[in-house]
Amino acid sequence: MHLFVDNLTNVDFSYLDHARGLVGETWLASAALDGALDDQGMVCDFGIVKKTLRNWLDDEVDHRLLVPVQSPHLELQRSGDTLALTWKLKDGGEITVGGPEQAFALVEAEEIFEESAAAWCVTQLSGAFPGSVAKLQLKFCSEHIDDPYYHYSHGLKKHDGNCQRIAHGHRSRIQIFVDGTRDPEWEERWAERWRDIYLGTREDLHGSEGGDQLGFAYTARQGKFTLTLPASRCELVTCDTTVEQLAQYIAETIAEEEKGRIVRVRAYEGLGKGAEASASR
Repeated sequence: MHLFVDNLTNVDFSYLDHARGLVGETWLASAALDGALDDQGMVCDFGIVKKTLRNWLDDEVDHRLLVPVQSPHLELQRSGDTLALTWKLKDGGEITVGGPEQAFALVEAEEIFEESAAAWCVTQLSGAFPGSVAKLQLKFCSEHIDDPYYHYSHGLKKHDGNCQRIAHGHRSRIQIFVDGTRDPEWEERWAERWRDIYLGTREDLHGSEGGDQLGFAYTARQGKFTLTLPASRCELVTCDTTVEQLAQYIAETIAEEEKGRIVRVRAYEGLGKGAEASASR
């Protein structure tokens, strides 16, 4: 018997890619289970399926940095419950990340993509379901977005939850209105500007702002976090990188060029959520 759960949940995270660098991503998860019917006439109760998978994905994937541990581009060191890694980029640059182990997902794969991450998750979930379940399948896919969108990574040191992790991210659509009219040109400009970008708060900058590399460091409730990456892959902002403040930042930046006009921005954070802000000059 085949049991399926479409659109089970979504996960927001970042991952390391040899060419793209640090990539913020949002995936929608669906699942299927094969097995025999139990005494209740079920393969597995839907409540158990949804609770088990949602809780595991929330704990082990969501708001983490996915690291392909079989990649030749990775150097990884462990000290107690702290990890430090160096990631070599195709263009000769590098990214370094340090923090508590709970901020990372060490995926047994050479590259991170939907199928490799799903296969790893299934392996990790072995034994999580009753014996009536013979096979678990997990599928990740990206939201279909007709509008412009960007991939960004960030960290929120003041956040009490997992958003405090320095390298997690989102794949997000953006909608921009000037004097009430949708402006596709501005949307495309911001989608390009924040393509595979790290949004760093200037307050968290560690070291000089000049040079080819930028470093960030802070201590949050979960521990100490550090990150260095090429300056060309980062945008420094003066605010914290909550979606509320990012929406305001975009609106105010555009308003500086659109003098005398009202700019309204709907900035998403992953799937189906976000913030709206307006500005004029």
